[in-house]
Amino acid sequence: KVKKLSIAHMQKYISKINSLTDGVTCIAKPLANEKLTGKLLKLVRKASKRRALHRGVKEINKALGRKKVDKGILIIAGNVTPIDVVSHLPILAEDVEVPYIFVPTKEHLGAASSTRRPTSCILVVPHEDQDYTELYTKVLHSVEEVQPTL
Repeated sequence: KVKKLSIAHMQKYISKINSLTDGVTCIAKPLANEKLTGKLLKLVRKASKRRALHRGVKEINKALGRKKVDKGILIIAGNVTPIDVVSHLPILAEDVEVPYIFVPTKEHLGAASSTRRPTSCILVVPHEDQDYTELYTKVLHSVEEVQPTL
């Protein structure tokens, strides 16, 4: 059955999405939808508990620039200013065949990674934990569907 939504409910939903995407820059493509953003933030929260992530531009540059690249999912905040801070990361990720995706806000990304500060980018890497691995593979497939270039 298809649930019918009232016009007021739809307008509230659209304004919620618009408020999140207001500060997003024009290069933030592919941008995760609301459902995928929730899954990504849940994955970041679990990865943070298991220390299975790299946080920040400097650390991600090191991780992607090594001879033995840490494979994972690169998550970049779409509202980083100036955008030049993270504009090179998608190109770097494509060079080493690491999937990447943008999420609307750096504040949500920072909160999910257990820090008090906003975080501009995070590289989530695989881990042996079974519960974590299931979520990781689901999110990885979702990101690869959104980003067909890899």
